Amino acid sequence: MTKLLTGMAIAVLSTGVAMADGHLAFTPGEGDFNWGSLEAFAAATDLSGQTVNVFGPWRGDDQALVENIIAYFEDATGANVEYSSSENYEQQIVIDTEAGSPPDVAILPQPGLIGTLASRGFIEPLGEETEAWLQENYAAGDSWVSLGTYAGPDGEDRLYAFPYKIDVKSLVWYVPENFEDAGYEVPTSMEDLKALTEQIAADGGTPWCIGLGSGGATGWPATDWVEDMMLRTQPPEVYDAWVSNDIPFDDPAVIGAIEEFGYFARNDAFVAGGAGAVASTDFRDSPKGLFESPPQCYMHHQASFIPTFFPEGTELGVDADFFYMPSYAGKDLGNPVLGAGTLAFITKEGEGARAFLEFLKTPIAHELWMAQSGFLTPFKSVNTDMYANDTLKKQGQILLDATTFRFDASDLMPGAVGAGTFWTGMVDYAGGKDAAEVAAEIQSSWPAQ
Repeated sequence: MTKLLTGMAIAVLSTGVAMADGHLAFTPGEGDFNWGSLEAFAAATDLSGQTVNVFGPWRGDDQALVENIIAYFEDATGANVEYSSSENYEQQIVIDTEAGSPPDVAILPQPGLIGTLASRGFIEPLGEETEAWLQENYAAGDSWVSLGTYAGPDGEDRLYAFPYKIDVKSLVWYVPENFEDAGYEVPTSMEDLKALTEQIAADGGTPWCIGLGSGGATGWPATDWVEDMMLRTQPPEVYDAWVSNDIPFDDPAVIGAIEEFGYFARNDAFVAGGAGAVASTDFRDSPKGLFESPPQCYMHHQASFIPTFFPEGTELGVDADFFYMPSYAGKDLGNPVLGAGTLAFITKEGEGARAFLEFLKTPIAHELWMAQSGFLTPFKSVNTDMYANDTLKKQGQILLDATTFRFDASDLMPGAVGAGTFWTGMVDYAGGKDAAEVAAEIQSSWPAQ
C-alpha cells in the first residue's frame, strides 16, 4: 500500500477528507480522535514496500476490529500487515517460534506463556525507553511494567511485552431500579459493601447471586473473588508472591482471602438459593436473579463480559449497571483492580516490528478501537469521550483510577493449580470444607521446581 499519511496526506487529515481507498472505519480528521498522534507517527515512519506479520488471539468479529486498527498503521507507514490467528493460538506460537518461523509481532493474553518464550530467548526486549513510557503514560504504570517484565535466557529481568486492550474483573453488577426502590446506595468501601450485604439480608432480601458452575471449568468464578480479596487485604507484593508460590497457598494471607470470599458465599442469608447452591449454579445463569420480580438478589460480582448473559434487551446503564468492587477504607491499599488483557511482543527483530510497537503508543491506536466495542485502556492521554458507550467509559475510568493493576492470578499459576486444584478447591470450600484444609491441598498440588 502507498504511504498515505505523509506529505499531502497529512494535509488531507486536517481537512477531514476520507482516505482514497475508503476502507478506514473513521474518516481521518473527523471526530475528536487524536489525529495529531497519527500524523506525527506517519511523518516519522516509512515502511513502504515492507510486510509486517502480526499474530494474535482475535478471530471472527474481534479479528475485524483489530484489522480496522491495523488499517491505519498500514496507511500511515506504507507497510502491508498480514494478520493471522489460530484456534489453538497458544500452541501455534510455540510451534512457530521453535521452528524458527515466528511472526514479527505476536499478541497474547497469557503472560505466563510470554514469560516462558522470553526465558527461551524467543522474544526481543522492548528496552528502557518503552519501560519509561509505560511508567509515564499508563495509570498505575508500575503495575504494567511488572506485567510485561520477565527473566530472559540470562536470568535478567527485562521488559518484553506491551499491554494493549485490557479487561476489568473488579466489578459488581446491580439493577439501579432495585436499589432505588429499596433505598440502597452504591457502596464506596468494602466496609460499606459488607454493611449493605447485612442490611439487605435484614430487610428480608437476598444480597448476592453467586454461581461457580462452568462444566469442566467449574469453580473458576470463585478464583476471581479470592484474587479480588487478596488485593483488598494484602499489598500487591504479597499477591505477586502468592502467584509465584514464594509464599505458599496455605499462607495465612491466602487463607484470609478465601475466608473473605466465604463471608459472602457461605452464608445462607447472603446468597440466592443458600450457600449450598453456589457450586451447582451455572455462572451464566447466576445473574438472572437480578432481573426477577421481586429480585432474587441485588448484586453479582463478575467481569465486564457478563452482560452477554443478561436477559435479551437489557439496556446497560438503565436496566443494569455496575460499580467498582471497593477496597477497604481502613487498610490503605489504594484502589486495586483485577483484570486480564493482551500483551504485544516482538518475536522477530526488525524495523516493522519496532514500528508496530511504537504505533501502539499513540493515543489513536487506542481511541479507534475504543470507539467501536470491547476495548479498555489505562492510557492516560486518550480522549475517554471516544468510548463507544457510557458502560465502557465507566470501566475505562476504573482503570485510570487504579492505583494497582494485577492480572488474574489463576491464569499466571501453573495450569495444574490455576486451572485445576484452585478451581476444585473453591468448589470444596463453597461446599463447606475448611479454608485452611483446602489451601493446604492446593499447595500440595503445586509442581515441584
